[in-house]
Amino acid sequence: MDDRYGSDVLASGWRNRGAKQIPNVAAEHDLVVEVADDGFCGAVTRVQSGNVELEDRVGRKRLFPLGGGFLIDGQPVRLTPPAPSKQAVRRTASGSFAVADQRARVALPSRILVEGKHDAELVEKVWGADLRVEGVAVEFLEGVDKLEELLANEPPSAARRYGVLVDHLVPGSKESRIADGILRGPHGRHLKIVGHPFIDVWQCVTPKTLGIARWPEIPRGTDWKTGICRAFGWPHETQGDTGRAWQHILSKVHTYRDLEPALLGRVEELIDFVTEPSTG
Repeated sequence: MDDRYGSDVLASGWRNRGAKQIPNVAAEHDLVVEVADDGFCGAVTRVQSGNVELEDRVGRKRLFPLGGGFLIDGQPVRLTPPAPSKQAVRRTASGSFAVADQRARVALPSRILVEGKHDAELVEKVWGADLRVEGVAVEFLEGVDKLEELLANEPPSAARRYGVLVDHLVPGSKESRIADGILRGPHGRHLKIVGHPFIDVWQCVTPKTLGIARWPEIPRGTDWKTGICRAFGWPHETQGDTGRAWQHILSKVHTYRDLEPALLGRVEELIDFVTEPSTG
């Protein structure tokens, strides 16, 4: 005879026998769900700290705890965190694909030369990972007017090219006159000089990155960095003051998106130039 009460009425889970099981559904991005309590319907935009954010068709966003209380096609579901994605493709600060487990190469004879320490620090922060993979060192000149002396002491060649980044490289500027003269000289063949139009590399950081509408205009005759610090209400009496101001600005830079396009293209040009295989 069948025992209609089962073999053990005290066994665990007896209260739930016969009850409809609510399926677990991972809260993947763009999954459309309805909130059972109030009818809010939206697509999953993010999952964070045990909550899921839903965005409806008119752009309204609301947060709800993960778990039960949701419907998909009218059927109850329990939302769970999405499964960890497979190792995501990682990018460097410059936007390049990161090379996994890649040690820095021995430095090439070719170099990228920049005018000052701040220029070098900015290039390192955004392109440093790429340059280490390529084996390219960045050196600073302490001013473009010292470039000719460096070239005389260490002339470039087909196997040792120099890419030079110059501030304020605009028609008629002192910097453009120096660059034109050097490029017409004996070293021009193995040299590439490019620049951005800004007075100083500080301005290559976009105003949006610093939370300002625009960089202040500094009157002629006023040291530009001192004027900037004064305009922002920062200490500006000593070289240490301007150094700390730059470190504050640099701390706001995280990726190439924080820099002006006028700089981005020029640095990429220089990297291509100094890593191009030698043709003898």
